[in-house]
Amino acid sequence: MTDTDQEVHQQPAVWREAAAMMAARSTQVEKFLGPVLEQPDLRIVLTGAGTSAFAGEILAPALSRSLRRRVEAIATTDIVSSPREIFAEDVPTLLVSFARSGDSPESVAATELAVSCLRSVHQLVITCNADGQLARTHADDPSSLVLLMPPATNDRGFAMTSSFTSMLLTAWLVLTPEHDLQLAEQLASAAEQILARADELADYATRRYERIVYLGSGPLAGLARESALKLLELTAGMVVSYYDTPLGFRHGPKAVLEERTLAVVYLSNDPYTRQYDQDIATELRAAIGPDNVLVVDAQPGDRDSVLQVAGVADVSDALLALPFVVIAQLLALSFSVALGRTPDNPFPDGEVNRVVQGVTIHPLQP
Repeated sequence: MTDTDQEVHQQPAVWREAAAMMAARSTQVEKFLGPVLEQPDLRIVLTGAGTSAFAGEILAPALSRSLRRRVEAIATTDIVSSPREIFAEDVPTLLVSFARSGDSPESVAATELAVSCLRSVHQLVITCNADGQLARTHADDPSSLVLLMPPATNDRGFAMTSSFTSMLLTAWLVLTPEHDLQLAEQLASAAEQILARADELADYATRRYERIVYLGSGPLAGLARESALKLLELTAGMVVSYYDTPLGFRHGPKAVLEERTLAVVYLSNDPYTRQYDQDIATELRAAIGPDNVLVVDAQPGDRDSVLQVAGVADVSDALLALPFVVIAQLLALSFSVALGRTPDNPFPDGEVNRVVQGVTIHPLQP
């Protein structure tokens, strides 16, 4: 078993562990976040690079709805390149940083730029590496709180898997009132269902698809983006992947469809939103055939070409992304192996690296 395979399969266990760790620190977390979240004009910015940024994209819409306040997902790469635009509004800000290693150049730079540009900023650092620069920099800062994930989540493989899902779950648990262990258990049980169907999902890799399209609405749009990235990473670009929203897909991007395309549609738990998801699934079945459309749904039912995930019909779409992304991870693993790639190191020549290299952080001039 490769490291990546192990890290995908360990997710139910590390979600339970991460939730228990946060429960043990609940008093400390509340002492730090309570006064910050009480500020009426607070702006919450979720940040990270690559997969870490997509955690923010999944969480931001759902957190805005849950907290009834402004929550934005802005990648560290955007903050570093345009800090004056990102922080143009000098309001109290909570910067939530997601980072597997915490050693990416943009990770620390984004937190420093926030301090340079804003008069009032608190920082919540969620990371998998206690020895990373981001964790060490913020460990003793009274305006920061560092939340470490279980050590096993500091993925050894190239692609972020258990690191991504554990950080996403932790952010939800500490930023919303839903911080009981039962929620983590519910999600872990759903993921275990999916992992038990790994061979079924691996069958898609035998069909030699050349393109895979992932579609999702609201928080699941961020999931679609992460799903497409996993496939692109683990196959080293040998399979073309695309992501969009169901409504956005018709406006030109639908041109990507051809006979060797697999479409994966994530259905929302929101009754209104899922109508649009179901519409595009129906349209895709007619366009490329039902065998080439995989619909992922948490609601009960018995429909063709639908992968049912039981036990999570009542959770927010942001949390639905946790078991759903395991499907994308398993598909990416299967395609990687079928194409003769090495999932732990799909870029042996170093064209793309586990921790980004070659980035120069330029000083911000007054």
